[in-house]
Amino acid sequence: MSLDLATTRRIAKLARIGLEDAELETVRQKLDGILGWVDQLSEVDVEGVPPMVGTETEALRQREDVVTDGNCRDAILSCAPEKSGPFYTVPKVVE
Repeated sequence: MSLDLATTRRIAKLARIGLEDAELETVRQKLDGILGWVDQLSEVDVEGVPPMVGTETEALRQREDVVTDGNCRDAILSCAPEKSGPFYTVPKVVE
């Protein structure tokens, strides 16, 4: 598939890309190259290849929700400048 300058200008307008007339030919050639790669994809034989799994058809695998490094509250609170029981104490900022 080959694009003409009018189509390239329209694509640039739809993409909201401001192009000068001197730039149109370069962009047209680059778009032709991209479309050439897309055309090559239609030549690939995908017979017997199952479709990829999308996010809408499969559920995410979830790991078991277990504590792996917990039970060290005293070690964490030992660095606190002030504490009240098992909690950090912070200055009141809202009156």
